[in-house]
Amino acid sequence: MRFVRILVALVLTTTLAAQQPASAEPGLGWKAAWSAAPQRPGTNFTPNWSEQGFAGQTLRQVVRTTVSGAAVRIRLTNVYGTAPVTVSAATVARSSTGGAVKTGSLRRLTSGRAASFTIPAGAELVSDPVALPVSALERLTVTLHFAKPTGPATYHAQAMAASFRAEGNHVADQGSAAFTESSVSWYYLSGVDVLGASRGRDGVALFGDSLTDGYGSTPGADNRYPDELAERLVAARRPRAVLNQGIGGNRLTVDSAWLGDKATARFDRDVLGRSGVGTVIVLLGVNDIGMSVARQPMAAPHTEVSAAEIIAAHRELIRRAHTKGLRVIGGTIPPMKGSRYYTPLSEAKRDEVNAWIRRTGEYDAVADFDRALASPAAEDQLDPAYDSGDHLHPSDAGYRAMADAVGLADLG
Repeated sequence: MRFVRILVALVLTTTLAAQQPASAEPGLGWKAAWSAAPQRPGTNFTPNWSEQGFAGQTLRQVVRTTVSGAAVRIRLTNVYGTAPVTVSAATVARSSTGGAVKTGSLRRLTSGRAASFTIPAGAELVSDPVALPVSALERLTVTLHFAKPTGPATYHAQAMAASFRAEGNHVADQGSAAFTESSVSWYYLSGVDVLGASRGRDGVALFGDSLTDGYGSTPGADNRYPDELAERLVAARRPRAVLNQGIGGNRLTVDSAWLGDKATARFDRDVLGRSGVGTVIVLLGVNDIGMSVARQPMAAPHTEVSAAEIIAAHRELIRRAHTKGLRVIGGTIPPMKGSRYYTPLSEAKRDEVNAWIRRTGEYDAVADFDRALASPAAEDQLDPAYDSGDHLHPSDAGYRAMADAVGLADLG
């Protein structure tokens, strides 16, 4: 680590002087350590601030990195914005409790060495490097001030963690007193990269819907299945980046203004475009099946999707990942009997898709979430010990069981 810190000092000096990527330094590289899949502003399962955006306010957001590094840089996205968004001031710090940050850890965020910067419409911006060493599983707080109205905000709906809002400019506050409002979504924040010793593309992207996003887990506790997998890797002394690229309600084959672009459309951006990723675990299809039965306004348009269409979409993801040299693991769809998605027809579709995932060998490996979560008494139902209560989404214990179902050797 001492060697890495010496190198990072040289890299940061060179980068800020020449404005060249820090990854140009031999032996060091930037890797995604946390990320969230962006969504269009809109109504979702819980109230959020995406449609109104921000004006004269400060937004404070907390995330947890999955690998360590000697420096960080922050990714901000305006991919669904129709106008540029100006960040008047920004900071990054180690998190304390709630909206507070740890004393002495606050660092100014800049872009092009400017304290105020603009995220173009339809684009992502990467901040300048910040010399803030972070550890695996450490929480960071990113604070953004918007002096001028932003308009509707690109966001991630189901953060399963609190974000905080204050009136005025409070980017330098160490305490949380000014942050009197909260939301359970992330806004504009799409990634945290860390700089460390390069070990090639060993990052793992978990690509999915609410079962990956973590719906049903305890908010603020980092008990989603990607969190549990990252913790398992650290405990095994095999830490690597684990990126949660789930979107609640997402489908393989159907776009939704509220539930995200279909998985085949967002795969390049949310998986292939993430730095350092060498493996992807795909867990998708339950919403294509279930929303063919249970209609809801957010799912519009209503579309009947067959098992064959779901399998074809899986094959497309496999092909595209292999073309880019990624290893691809297929996740079987967990039980759903008793949920609003269940009918004999939907169960038959689930069985057909799962049989294809398990038996054809088209995936490089299989994570059998279905068998890991099934009740011993009824294999088409979630084990009551793993059920969050809606018979579809796992509890904290269920998400731990999902992480345990991933073979660490299968990650490559």
